[in-house]
Amino acid sequence: MDQDAFRQTYREVNKVYCAFEKSVLTNQCACSEAERFCIAEREGVHCRSQPAQQRCIRWLELLREHARFALRADEERKLLPHGKAMRLQVGGLRGLLSLLTTNGQTPGVIENVYATLEDAEQRFGQLESLPFSAIMREVAAYQVRRRSGRSRR
Repeated sequence: MDQDAFRQTYREVNKVYCAFEKSVLTNQCACSEAERFCIAEREGVHCRSQPAQQRCIRWLELLREHARFALRADEERKLLPHGKAMRLQVGGLRGLLSLLTTNGQTPGVIENVYATLEDAEQRFGQLESLPFSAIMREVAAYQVRRRSGRSRR
């Protein structure tokens, strides 16, 4: 399947895309609303709930606004490179979880994106009210896993 045909089929099949698809596919996050699917031996993730998708998109927009300095990202680029997108998604959720947990420790894998954002809204009233300066520490600190190099023989 050529790349253009794949993209077209992907958009047709995945009307409610998962905003955390990169993190879900790399097993850094899980979500009760995420569902994996396959197209031509490639994997994708869609969201089962449009309101949940909208909350995730809003969360990532807020993170991106506050993380411009930490990511060294300019406002003009709509899409972030993979590494920066992962730092925003995983680092942002780790920062949020460190606020929500009593021990302040961040987990290795985020178990449920939907439940985490729901808990944050219940505790703080709205996502805009979160203390983003504390969350940005985790965004800045998160390191994307490097690919392991092939061994030379």
